[in-house]
Amino acid sequence: MTILVTGATGTVGRHLIYHLLHQGQKVRALTRNPATASLPEDVEVIGGDLTDAGTLRPAFGGISAAHLITFGGDYQPLGNGQQIVDLLREGGVRKVTLLGGWQEGSLEPAVRASPLEWTYLNPVQFMANFLTDWGEPLRTTGVVREPYGDRKSPPIHESDIAAVAATVLTQDGHADQAYHLTGPEVLTARQMIRHLAEATGRDLRFEELTPDQTRQEWGALGKRPNLSLFRAFTQIPGVRDADVVEIFLQMVGTPNKYGTTLTDNVEKITGRPPRTFAQWAAEHAHHFQPQDAA
Repeated sequence: MTILVTGATGTVGRHLIYHLLHQGQKVRALTRNPATASLPEDVEVIGGDLTDAGTLRPAFGGISAAHLITFGGDYQPLGNGQQIVDLLREGGVRKVTLLGGWQEGSLEPAVRASPLEWTYLNPVQFMANFLTDWGEPLRTTGVVREPYGDRKSPPIHESDIAAVAATVLTQDGHADQAYHLTGPEVLTARQMIRHLAEATGRDLRFEELTPDQTRQEWGALGKRPNLSLFRAFTQIPGVRDADVVEIFLQMVGTPNKYGTTLTDNVEKITGRPPRTFAQWAAEHAHHFQPQDAA
């Protein structure tokens, strides 16, 4: 039977497709724009939008398992979860993985209340987020200017998230589980910049802003950096634009036990340790080079 990958052209989705193909699985990819998907020839690519259940029936028929993202193209939680679950059951799906967003929407409770075998994947911080968070400032100035340079996190390689999903979708023993996924080490922002400096051979620096400097420099919408956390904050109901910087300061400046705790779930599930940030930095060093050198 075929395994469906939603969010197929996204950060995790592309890696998941390659993991499944490597295992010899048949893969169907759901994407809003099949013409620009650029996926391997062995993949069956079908157009559809998770936010519009009326577009999903062709993709959901004749599949045994599905990897589901729980948010739409604007990163807002899905509001049509029950419709999606009904279509999955109608199509004969037995097993699903759910890759969560910033907050729970309608899909997660609908899946939990259904007979589907579900597994929730909860990575703390994608290494890939640094491509957008730090790519532009490091390419142009070699400096990241942010508050709280000693804030800590255990970032995870996007391919390791995908490897966990591929294992769960093709093996038994993971039903009704929620997996907290992390990389192999807790790092500060300064340490990650040092890894990127070593990978690129450039003099890259972290310049710490005080909270007041952050408020002053990022106060206007057009002056804020392109941070993934800012995009995530837009998913919180009732959050005003004027509150975004304060929420950011509170989040990155407040110790978070869950967000800094290492787990061994990647190795337990896939049989191999997760990749380090240094490995990721070496793989993506070209994204942090000046444009004329890239």
